[in-house]
Amino acid sequence: MTALSRAGQGVQARQDTGAGEAGEDFMAGFGSLDDPERFGAVFDGYFGEIHRYVAQRLGPDHAEDIVAETFLTAFRKRASYDPARASVRAWLYGIATNLVGRHRRVEVRTLRALGRHGPDADAPGHEERVTARVSAESLRPSLAAAVAGLDRRERDVVLLVALAGLSHEEIATALDIPYGTVGSRLNRARKKLRAALGGSNPMLDPEEAARG
Repeated sequence: MTALSRAGQGVQARQDTGAGEAGEDFMAGFGSLDDPERFGAVFDGYFGEIHRYVAQRLGPDHAEDIVAETFLTAFRKRASYDPARASVRAWLYGIATNLVGRHRRVEVRTLRALGRHGPDADAPGHEERVTARVSAESLRPSLAAAVAGLDRRERDVVLLVALAGLSHEEIATALDIPYGTVGSRLNRARKKLRAALGGSNPMLDPEEAARG
């Protein structure tokens, strides 16, 4: 089992105890409702999951503002949400990922910090220590350093698989890209990661594995 497949299993386990069942209720008619209480349920159900995702990409010091902006954007655009096109969860991940993209330098610095120090509590600098501790839940140091070297668009797809556990179809919808583009970006990223890691396979895409 590869590092990224283990990460995906950990993400799924956390999601199964979180918003999964309630998410079905949030999705029903959500786009046609302006009721703040309904949106409050969405916030309560998904805040923790989206916060973990952003913190693992940018570090906890930056996550609060990005996650707050994610839900503010979702609230403002709630009337345009189409449940026939995307689940609430995929929609929120798409918003969060677009916002993360505005902080590419911070993300690369965060991943490189993990690559240098891992979860070592003696790593210099408070921000790097906290970043390493949070990110170590899903990305081992050598893999984090390799992911930092990816193109942003490839990194988005890889981490939506590894950290969020989204399917190809959900990623395509979240990022507003063709379905086939998801696979091609994953393939390019896999080759780059394998080369950076000395030939070892860094990831097992659950969707591709299921197809055999």
